[in-house]
Amino acid sequence: MKKLILLGIAFFFMHSTFSQERFIKITNQISKKEIIIKENKRIRVKTIDGNKFSGRFKIVNNGTILIDDQEIDLENIEKIKRDALLVSVFTNGFLVYIGTGVAITGVFIAIFTSNPAATLLIIPGAGLVYGGFKSPNFLKGFKKTSDWSYELITIAK
Repeated sequence: MKKLILLGIAFFFMHSTFSQERFIKITNQISKKEIIIKENKRIRVKTIDGNKFSGRFKIVNNGTILIDDQEIDLENIEKIKRDALLVSVFTNGFLVYIGTGVAITGVFIAIFTSNPAATLLIIPGAGLVYGGFKSPNFLKGFKKTSDWSYELITIAK
């Protein structure tokens, strides 16, 4: 009976220890608005050095996160953005396919109608393809220069 009680107590402590969720809390210093991003969500980070990282983040310790095997200190982060996978895949694919279609259409119109002005459709087509590869993100970014501060927090379930 004692072993069963000790096992139950040990399980309770293990459960309470490992069932904590970690977040990045982004707070606006002026309006006191708080944004919370859960660990393992996709984010884009721009550091003070100008380096950009994108992917799922892990919290290493109280002041460091890990994105794509790169440790980043919170003090070195200039801007954080959410990076929804579905939105980025859809916009990237959509822009690349539409851009390719516009460019090919311009070439075919130029060939079959003998109108060299139709080749000007290649320019917006190339722009759309470039926009697809550049991976636009229309979500709001949180900059330190705009009075946003970053903090790592842990919340028990």
